[in-house]
Amino acid sequence: MQYSIVIQYDVHDKIYVASAPELKGCMAHGYTREEAIREIQDAIQLQLEVMQEKGMLVPEPMLVN
Repeated sequence: MQYSIVIQYDVHDKIYVASAPELKGCMAHGYTREEAIREIQDAIQLQLEVMQEKGMLVPEPMLVN
């Protein structure tokens, strides 16, 4: 599954903040855009694993492959 990723630059902290809108609260950051993307991909995977372990409903991605 491929989830949407939103990346914003935080000028105050000088970091890129990435989030996955379909997965409430799923966020990560990095000092480069590439690092933020790698970190959010890991965060998405971990959140999905926890949701499945807890028997929670896993939302479908908004992106169409």
